[in-house]
Amino acid sequence: MVNDEHRKEVGRIGEDIAAQFLLRKGFQIIARNYRKPWGEIDIIAEKGGTVRFVEVKAVSRESLPDVSREMDYRPEEMVDSRKLRKLARTAALYMEVHKDRREYQIDVVGVIMIMESRKARCRLFEQALESNL
Repeated sequence: MVNDEHRKEVGRIGEDIAAQFLLRKGFQIIARNYRKPWGEIDIIAEKGGTVRFVEVKAVSRESLPDVSREMDYRPEEMVDSRKLRKLARTAALYMEVHKDRREYQIDVVGVIMIMESRKARCRLFEQALESNL
């Protein structure tokens, strides 16, 4: 079992890597770690006039059960429908509070990294939430 401090460090570094990844893809970062009592949004960004609420799921390669299967491992699949509904609720409140009438969506970035070298592989999954959730 990976200790809690290591998990938090992986998450923090993973969010930094994901933010840089999104910037390279042409996103503008609006905010990070938007917190409400029921949940948090890791990154709020904008691209092409659409507000993107991004959940980051990061793992260290060292903590994977079988490193040889790294390419088959998808941390973004750990974001379940319950988590997506919490994100949607928080995103809707953010849009309402900021009186922002633009389109918005929920995206997920999966990050697999090697902690020692700070190298990572990122995957972006756009519109991770179906409108019926």
